[in-house]
Amino acid sequence: MRLLIVLAGIGQLVLVAGSTFIPRALRWREETARLAPLLRQVFWTYAAYILVINASFGLVSTFGPDWLLDGSPLAAAVTGFMAAYWGGRLGVQFFYFDRSAMPRGRFYTLAEIGLVTLFASLTLVYAAACASNLRLFR
Repeated sequence: MRLLIVLAGIGQLVLVAGSTFIPRALRWREETARLAPLLRQVFWTYAAYILVINASFGLVSTFGPDWLLDGSPLAAAVTGFMAAYWGGRLGVQFFYFDRSAMPRGRFYTLAEIGLVTLFASLTLVYAAACASNLRLFR
């Protein structure tokens, strides 16, 4: 389980690094320029919060996996939250996003497959860690 948590952390840090290309690929600057200033600022603030949360999850998982697996109520709560966060992100991908607006091409198709695989893996790893912390597997 420890190795899976570390790999999940690395995956999240790779996601954070890759996320720096999303604004350009989806033309955020041009698209958000049409919004009222407050809405544009809220959008960029939310994007920054998501990036920081993903980086924080990645750093804690990569460098403190034992903290997430110590069997404490806090470890169960944090890993449960992480599982819900990534499960929610997976649901958004399929049930909320307007897929007709997705960029086309092999690169974008492969990128989406990679993201969906990552989101599903993160959901499963953190759900298993939560269950382990709750001693459901022991």
